[in-house]
Amino acid sequence: MGGTISAAAGNGRGDASRTTPLRVDAQRNLEHVLRAAREVFGELGYGAPMEDVARRARVGVGTVYRRFPSKDVLVRRIAEEETSRLTDQARAALGQEDEPWSALSRFLRTSVASGAGRLLPPQVLRVGVEDGVVLDEARVPQQRVQPGTGELRLVPEQSPARAVDAVDDAGAAALLDVVGQLVERARAAGELRTDVSVSDVLLVIATAAPSLPDAAQQAAASARLLDILLEGLRSRPQA
Repeated sequence: MGGTISAAAGNGRGDASRTTPLRVDAQRNLEHVLRAAREVFGELGYGAPMEDVARRARVGVGTVYRRFPSKDVLVRRIAEEETSRLTDQARAALGQEDEPWSALSRFLRTSVASGAGRLLPPQVLRVGVEDGVVLDEARVPQQRVQPGTGELRLVPEQSPARAVDAVDDAGAAALLDVVGQLVERARAAGELRTDVSVSDVLLVIATAAPSLPDAAQQAAASARLLDILLEGLRSRPQA
């Protein structure tokens, strides 16, 4: 048993799952943990405890720690995967849509529909400073259903800075670069407001992906909110 999982200590990040084959049950547990982590962090933010991840994955918390020796390692894994997924979505929109506005709106719709905004690493929002305010300081608090009540309560975001700031700089730079291309194309075509930045576009993704208890309600709310936000981004002809 120990021999199949001890490889997790094979690198400094405890993430040997990418290089060492796992036994079938160990691989299954890893997939359950990663799926649960995406769900829990998506609902509660990166401040959610490891116990919540283990409970959602239906494994013991020790199983989670055998694969990810610290919460920082798990957070970094999820954040890096999300950054890579967003980058792929942006590249697909850039390569498959000839019209600049269609490419930008396709990227936003695909990203929001996938729930990407709930896992967007705060690092990629730290694009610049305007009027002395760091752009990623104002985050929309995540929502959670209070068990047994059906009521939503706000969950304050615990600082994930230490782990999320460790997200691969090259991965974050790649995302910012390709989103920047989408923004520049739409702006050059006169279809995007001239004051809209890359950080604004990423904030739209983060804002338009609320976590609601009902999947259909969540999808409808996201689509409606994104329609409104897209209208706010679009350039209007001068009267």
